[in-house]
Parts: sequence; C-alpha cells; structure tokens
Amino acid sequence: MDRRTDQLHIFFLPMMAPGHMIPLVDIARQFARRGAKATIITTPLNASKFSKAIQRDRELGSDISIRTTEFPCKEAGLPDGCENIASTTSTEMYLKFIMSLSLFQQPFEQFLEEDHPDCLVAAPQFSWAVDVAAKLGIPRLFFNGTGFFPLCAIHSLMEHKPHLKIESDTEEFIIPGLPDTIKMSRQQLPDHLKYETESIITEIVRNIMRAEMTSYGAIVNSFYELEPNYVTHRELEGRKAWHVGPVSLYNKDNEDKAQRGHGISYCEHQCLDWLNTKEPKSVIYICFGSMSVFSSAQLLEIAMALEASDQQFIWAVTQDTTNEEQTWMPERFEEKLKGRGLIIKGWAPQVLILDHEAIGGFVTHCGWNSLLEGVTAGVPMVTWPLSAEQFFNEKLPTEILKIGVPVGAQAWSYKTDSTVPINRENIQRAITKLMVGQEADEMRSRAAALGNLAKMAVEKGGSSDNSLGSLLEELRKRKSSSN
Repeated sequence: MDRRTDQLHIFFLPMMAPGHMIPLVDIARQFARRGAKATIITTPLNASKFSKAIQRDRELGSDISIRTTEFPCKEAGLPDGCENIASTTSTEMYLKFIMSLSLFQQPFEQFLEEDHPDCLVAAPQFSWAVDVAAKLGIPRLFFNGTGFFPLCAIHSLMEHKPHLKIESDTEEFIIPGLPDTIKMSRQQLPDHLKYETESIITEIVRNIMRAEMTSYGAIVNSFYELEPNYVTHRELEGRKAWHVGPVSLYNKDNEDKAQRGHGISYCEHQCLDWLNTKEPKSVIYICFGSMSVFSSAQLLEIAMALEASDQQFIWAVTQDTTNEEQTWMPERFEEKLKGRGLIIKGWAPQVLILDHEAIGGFVTHCGWNSLLEGVTAGVPMVTWPLSAEQFFNEKLPTEILKIGVPVGAQAWSYKTDSTVPINRENIQRAITKLMVGQEADEMRSRAAALGNLAKMAVEKGGSSDNSLGSLLEELRKRKSSSN
C-alpha cells in the first residue's frame, strides 16, 4: 500500500503559552519520528520559536511541518505582536487573549478540510476543537500540559466542592477521593475555583471541562513510575489517557536542549563554563518560569537569602527588571558573590542547566514542565507555587515523592506584589534544608532514583515508550477500519 495513503496524519494545535507549546511540539516531533505525519498549527511569531528544531527533524527524515495563521490581534483588542500568553501584562489582556481563541476556528477548519488528518491533538483552551473534530469524524485528544495528579485533584475538587464547606480562606480541607490525603486551603486556589460565582473565566473553564470530558482521551506529559496511583485513578474514572513523558528527554543533543521553546540562548556557554568549575551537586538553580512576576521587595528577599545561605547558585531572573534593578538588587551584590553566584537576566537554557552534574537542587514555581524537568534531572526541589495549578503540583514532590521542601507560599496570585513577601529567613531555611545534611542526602537519593526511572520510561520498552506505541497503534487501527 502507498505509504502516503496509509500514513497516519495528526494535527497539533498547541496553546500559545510556553508551558503548553514547548511540550506539545516535543510530542509532535516524537510522533513524526515514529512514522506519523505531524502538522503543527500556530501563528508566525510562535512558529519562529521552534522552526529550527522542526527543520532539523525534517532534514533527518521526519515528516513534520508547520502551518501558520495570523493571530487576530486587532479583532481581539490586543497590541500587534501579542501572540503568546507570556506577552500579556494584565488580567484584562489575558482575558482578551483567551476570548480571541474562538477566532481561530474558521481558519483552522479550513486547514482540516484541506488536509483531512486522522486525529487532532488540541489544547483544552480551544474548546471548539471537539465539535470541529466530531464534524470530520476524527478523534480529538486533549493536551493540558499538566500531570495525572493535578488533573485528578482538580476534577475531585470541582465534583465534590470541599472548599465551599469551610468558613475561611485559610482553613484547610481534604480533597476527597484521592489515593493520598491531600490538604489545601481556599486561598491556594485560583479565583474561578474559590467561590461559585459566575464570571467570564468560570464560563471559559466550564467550556474547557466540557471539551475535556467529551474528548477521545488525553495525552499526558508524565510517566507511570512518577505517579502510578493517579494513572490508575484516572483509568478507574473511565477516562482514556496515554502517558508519553518526560517529553524533554526527546531532545538528545545540546542544541535542541538549549533552544527548546526559544530561538536562541545567548548564555548557554556562559552557564556551562561556569558550572564546569563547580563540584558535583554543589549548586542550586533558581528559576520561576517565563510568566512569573515578582515584586522588587520579593526579589530583594531572594537575593538576601542567597547571600546568607553560603550556597553556590545560578539565578534566572526572567522578568524585565531593567527599570527597577536599583530598587531590589542589594548594593554590590553581584560583585560580592562573584564566583559563588551567577545571575542570568532573561531566558535560561533550563534543561541544559538542570542536567549538569554540578546542580544539586532547584528552586521552582512548580509549573508542571519545570517540576518534571527537575525530576528528570534527578534533583530535589524547593517548591514555591504562585498561580495556575502550581499549588496542586507542589503536593507531589513535597508530600508524595518526598523530594521537595516547601518555601511556605500560601496564597495564589499571578503577581507577588499582591501578596506578603516570603521573608529571607524562610527562603534561606528551605535552601539549606535542601542542600545540607542527612535529610538533604536522602531527598537527593530519592530524586536520583526517580531521574533514572524517568530516563528508562522513554527508552525502548519503557512505560512511556509503550504507552505512545499503543496510542499510535489504536489510531492506526481506527484509521484502517474507517477506510
């Protein structure tokens, strides 16, 4: 049979946000490496962030391509060039961005009608994608960019609503029905989950949940050995899901690792040269993702904690602090800590840094990608959740896996200037507990074991390799039966 007619063709529609786009592009590349034809649909500005990696894959024989459609900035009431959630600077801009996703339906349907793919993998924020796929009679898989544990916890919360039965925002409640006893408080939840009040966001979330529940299944960036009870828990709920991660491990060479999700990394050699001078497991890496916004007061507390900790560190300050630097950077801070600390201003090649043998710990905002990259590198973590589902994610390393130390964050917020800063003493205490002493050694040992399991999961015959293979086989059978 002609390979072109027999070949599985899959469309990928990633959410335009770093934490969603980076792993889904990795997944699309892996599908193509296993013989499928992969087409990624995005906007021109977002395509530029990963086009070099796609071109390298094409040169190696993968059948993968990018199709672009213009972002409707004008119609959405957004400034030109605001094509990614990371470019939004206010709640109003964020809502306009999310609402604008409906404007992609028409051009996307046109792509589908032209190419007639066999499957659609789409972010849940494109809730209309379920109906579009149903119209064409193809399965729609959703990719949410998070793990089994947070998915199970959020579903249980929305179903049982334990947070509505307590008297204050600080009172703890147990999330019912989970394999582990997980306690949270209402102040750690996003605003749309805290109270049963109607808003634009609650309507968006309701549409996302409907799309998720009516999808063919889910692709999850995780591996069985990381959260086995929650893989099983989701299966018992009757929802199809395939674990295919950690997808960062699909990037084998340093160029892919350094440029993952970013066109170029200027500080790659500077970071690695500096780390090469350090002893194994002696450096702590601090990074809060691409969308976190810290107040000057909070940045100052971090700086003072690092100075007092006596630990060697790499600190990626990813937000634009150019105009505020003098208000938070302690006097002669970089000069005094030269040799002991390295500050990166802007994008950092995180996977490369975490993989270096000198890294002994990771201070993270608990975004799922970062958490999984820390696990994959075999390093324990100081957990500092801020927003999104990060307070759920924090429970996995700190309470279930026992490889994390909480810094003490209590309140959900996009920006730390709306919360009381976590003081330098608490930050220093958490860093020291992670890096020094018997408990630190035990956490590091557990983290190293998990890192080995992560690497085995994506190798031939591993749990994620088998899961991805079974998904492709199911889709091929479905294609052949419909022909």
